[in-house]
Amino acid sequence: MIVFSDGQLPHFRTSVDAKSPKKGAEPGLVHFFTTFVRIHNRTGNRLLMSAHRLFVLFSCCLIGLLTACGPSDSAVDYKQLPAFTEKGFHAVIEIPAGTNHKIEYNESKAVFENDTEKGQIRIIDFLPYPGNYGFIPSTYMDPARGGDGDALDVLVIAESVPTGTVLEVKPIATLLLEDDGETDTKIIAVPVDSSLQVIDAQQFEPFMIQYNPAMTIVRDWFLNYKGMGETQFIGWRNDQYAQREIRKWEKK
Repeated sequence: MIVFSDGQLPHFRTSVDAKSPKKGAEPGLVHFFTTFVRIHNRTGNRLLMSAHRLFVLFSCCLIGLLTACGPSDSAVDYKQLPAFTEKGFHAVIEIPAGTNHKIEYNESKAVFENDTEKGQIRIIDFLPYPGNYGFIPSTYMDPARGGDGDALDVLVIAESVPTGTVLEVKPIATLLLEDDGETDTKIIAVPVDSSLQVIDAQQFEPFMIQYNPAMTIVRDWFLNYKGMGETQFIGWRNDQYAQREIRKWEKK
């Protein structure tokens, strides 16, 4: 279900399985069919119920079902949301800050699910994610152009938000890493909404000067969460570089 918490941006239902029905749907159906049986018992003769009454009853049942179940999040194609917004760009959050579960969006199933490794649920054997991690929709890092075949990664520095949240954010830095011989680009961002911001940095320089220890934490986390020596540090780039990277990999 989509609700609007900031007047502009959608906040999607937080269930990891976007197809799960809302709580309360079953009791509503039980109540309806119980009422139907009571009406039937009172009339004493089902055949005498007019076609009009049946139509009204069926309509009420249909409306009740739609109301109880609500719109499904599976109708939301997260990968095809626009990359850019009026004030920044969209970030689809897969992994909330503070968790070790490696959650990813499965586009073919239209659900968020925990990644698996060797048949086991993948849990990061390190400190929890230092920010809300996800992807920038409508981007694709084409391997033919040196990409990794996925959407562009983003880490949003903010308090933890649920899986499936879509945030409007602005870039403040770009972290470049080398992973398995390929360049791994991480866009570092903060929410556009000032009420969601936890650091006072809107561009790269304030982030680098005022929050240098935070930069070090983010860099060291990505260098070590897969194990020592698995990832190499290339360098930091500014917010303008991040904008160029998003436009470079934006689907046309």
